[in-house]
Amino acid sequence: MEVMALVSGGKDSCFSMMRCLDYGHKVVALANLIPLDDAVDELDSYMYQTVGHQIVVCYAKCMRLPLFRRRISGDHALKYSVTPGDEVEDMFALLSEVKRRIPSIGAVSSGAIASDYQRLRVESVCSRLGLVSLAYMWKQDQTQLLEEMNARIVLDDFEVILQSADSIASVGILHPLAFHVEAKPGSSGSIEDGTIAQESSSCLYEVNGGIVQTDVEDKQTRNPTPTSDAYPRIFYVHFVFLSPMSTYNFITSIGLKADLAAVLSRIQNKLMEDGLTWANVLYVHLYISSMKEFALANEVYVSFITEKKCHLGVPSRSTIELPLVQAGLGNAYVEVLVSNDLVKKVLHVQSISCWAPSCIGPYSQATLYGEILYMAGQLGLDPPTMKLCPGGATAQLELALRNSEAVANAFKSSIFSSAIHFLVYCSAHLTSSEKEEVEHELQNSYIAHLDSSRTGSYPTILYVLAPDLPKGACVEIKPTLYVPADNGYSDDDDDVDITSDPETGGSKPASSKVLSEWSARYSDLHDSCCLVHTVTGKICSAVVSITNGIASKIYSSTEQLQQSEEHLKAIARFCVFQIAKILIDNGFTWDSVTMLRFYYSVEHSLAADVLSRMFSEAFAELGKATGGSLRTDGVPVFNVLPVSGSGRSASMLDILTCELLASKA
Repeated sequence: MEVMALVSGGKDSCFSMMRCLDYGHKVVALANLIPLDDAVDELDSYMYQTVGHQIVVCYAKCMRLPLFRRRISGDHALKYSVTPGDEVEDMFALLSEVKRRIPSIGAVSSGAIASDYQRLRVESVCSRLGLVSLAYMWKQDQTQLLEEMNARIVLDDFEVILQSADSIASVGILHPLAFHVEAKPGSSGSIEDGTIAQESSSCLYEVNGGIVQTDVEDKQTRNPTPTSDAYPRIFYVHFVFLSPMSTYNFITSIGLKADLAAVLSRIQNKLMEDGLTWANVLYVHLYISSMKEFALANEVYVSFITEKKCHLGVPSRSTIELPLVQAGLGNAYVEVLVSNDLVKKVLHVQSISCWAPSCIGPYSQATLYGEILYMAGQLGLDPPTMKLCPGGATAQLELALRNSEAVANAFKSSIFSSAIHFLVYCSAHLTSSEKEEVEHELQNSYIAHLDSSRTGSYPTILYVLAPDLPKGACVEIKPTLYVPADNGYSDDDDDVDITSDPETGGSKPASSKVLSEWSARYSDLHDSCCLVHTVTGKICSAVVSITNGIASKIYSSTEQLQQSEEHLKAIARFCVFQIAKILIDNGFTWDSVTMLRFYYSVEHSLAADVLSRMFSEAFAELGKATGGSLRTDGVPVFNVLPVSGSGRSASMLDILTCELLASKA
């Protein structure tokens, strides 16, 4: 891409330009913001560094590039929205003029390393102008960056200007009068001798005039790291999962665009009925029938979910292809995780950097709600190039793990010590040996390095086989993490009463004669099919895996399991029992259930609504037997998803797999 570089006179913005060249971009213009008064060195600004602005005129001469400058007239505020008179609007005016003069420019580089204040505002301006933000130094180790720089600017003459003559701690700035550039010892680069360049009218452009406001989206500033603020009680967190029509099939479906628009429209109406908006959505699972139409799906998606509608940050998202048409679900299927309060913390980095893959679209890298971090699906993308890394499935998995760890670190957490659940999507294009290699790599690069001291046990791991993944990726991972509040989990929590207080409205999956009978019948199968992870009294994650071996013990018959609805009904009943047992054993209620999914292979040639009805009947049977204590508002909310395969191992040969997440406020 052709790039305009924001330069301040500091080393970071200059080094960022070098990174742009390293990654194949072409810097075609420089942009700089300076004080109204040339005699002023440093402004009282949160946004701009102006000390040394006298040197910036040298950049254009040395690089033989046009330099566009504008004087800063706006004020500043900690909370940002697009506001006339704000100092960020000076940047908007400057970059607008550069883009008008050089329409081929597609990106803006900046030297942001750690300041969310600066990054968010640069991203906002870029978004309004249709430009890509490049911040290759974002979150990089600053000591290492200094070592990588092969030259330094040496001040030959300067004066110290005191800003505060305090007797204890005086504050001053260096005002450069003469300087030169020299190579560091051992550097292979050659630096030509130079002196202070005089301003050249052929390469220096002053950008003046008023600021033209456009119809832009109001984007609120947000802190991507969790704070110590106490969250109010969660009244409910639930899924809405809808397809255009429950009776859709291959013939009646009218295409992905119409199907997805119908789905999102119904969800939007449902949110409005409940007094909610898209701002209440924490996470979106987007399932489409063909990854070839991913761009079209995004086009529809952004017509509903925008930053303007989500002032606290757009929800995180995972997108995969599923065999929806074969299951009678049309071409698009959507799950949304919703909260009824607005206390989420969102990390949405749109800049392309070396830190982690950017989210230029309307979805974020991760969303923290309460003490659970919901992370967007991560591919094996090389962050600075946003391309899949070479080396196949194992290399992509390794890089996806590193990307996930970078996102977790932004919340002062780690996938190695804080994960409660780990979902691994594998492409159906992988061979059996490649799937085995993925599981082996996950064992060596992740599981072998887990630290369970914070959460008490290892995370649950689930593999799902999808027909295709974004960008044709081999794997996509989706970690869910426990991020305790500052006054949260400690060793003393082991003594906390984890049973639900009836006055809170929690409905317990209480024991009953039916449960006792089911327990006696299935007691020897629980440990062999259930994988459970708990954070005592707070979070419970579980995977129930129904293999052919388990299924044969659930329902003994000479009929072939895959062809019998009676077998599947028995399996549904067994799964419901196991879920109830897991909740009872760990002190959770049905109202604690945040997510409940059932994955089944389309090899069963069974419509999703038929299997969904089987589970509803199983829950109803259990609810009737336990005195209607399933849930305060009826049968627990669950979802049935058709897949190419699923399971606790990468072979993904389960007949049916259950995925459960329960949490308490």
